[in-house]
Amino acid sequence: MTRIAFIGLGNMGGPMAANLAQAGHDVQAFDLSETACAAARDAGCRVADSTAQAVEAAEVVVSMLPSGAIVESVYLGDDGLLARLPENTLIIDSSTIAADTARRVAQAATHRGLRMIDAPVSGGVAAAAAGTLTFICGGSEADIDAARPVLGAMGKNVLRAGDSGAGQIAKICNNMLLAVHMIGTAEALALGETHGVDPSVLSEIMLASSGRNWSLEVYNPWPGVMENAPASKGYQGGFMVDLMHKDLGLALDAAQHEGASTPMGALARSLYALHRQAGHGRLDFSSIQSLLRAQTDADQSPGVDHST
Repeated sequence: MTRIAFIGLGNMGGPMAANLAQAGHDVQAFDLSETACAAARDAGCRVADSTAQAVEAAEVVVSMLPSGAIVESVYLGDDGLLARLPENTLIIDSSTIAADTARRVAQAATHRGLRMIDAPVSGGVAAAAAGTLTFICGGSEADIDAARPVLGAMGKNVLRAGDSGAGQIAKICNNMLLAVHMIGTAEALALGETHGVDPSVLSEIMLASSGRNWSLEVYNPWPGVMENAPASKGYQGGFMVDLMHKDLGLALDAAQHEGASTPMGALARSLYALHRQAGHGRLDFSSIQSLLRAQTDADQSPGVDHST
């Protein structure tokens, strides 16, 4: 049994902390949301009144926070957690943030004699609940190996991308591709439906053909095609449009920093920006289907010139 402090109990962090407790670890958790704290308590975690109380006597600290600015505010400064933790404590930050931010916090941790890895996740809320996440890690091999027993209680894959910050780069590359193939899947389904092809049938055809991808197989964006997908639950839960828009921004910032070309990533971010501006930021990111379906319907309406 390891004594673990868990900071951040949102859609992902809540089930992750619960899985740690269910695996027999002593988890002391904290979140600003009383509802999230109550759920963690019901799942077997002890709930702290503050981040400082959560890390008391902790051997490992796990954080799952919504932005780099919050990660820095939690860990850095005279009142930050780095100043409170004893030497050699292992810190696992599973937030998705800029690689430069991850490196900066990790360097500050190293300066204080602490160990820190960035370990953002892939798999979504369903995988967080099932304990089947993939952790995409940046840090030393020794520190990542030390984290494996803890990560193994929350996921099925622990992959090392490279040194500190590399986990963040690999994660945003993955999410950029996820956004692109989700948009492509939604666009194809909308086109087929306008020509009378049942989206369920079209999905089966594409799954057996060269268009097969994760969005079709695991996370179909058309309502009613896949029973447990967010699309069949009013696009509730899952990975929010706001977060996909944020991650695509991180990808474009990383591309600009190195002078890399990401035209599909830029287009994906523009489409998700339109979708969130229409008031859908808190829906699951597969709800981009509704934007593309509406656009396809408009293009097929009488009076539209399709000759050009």
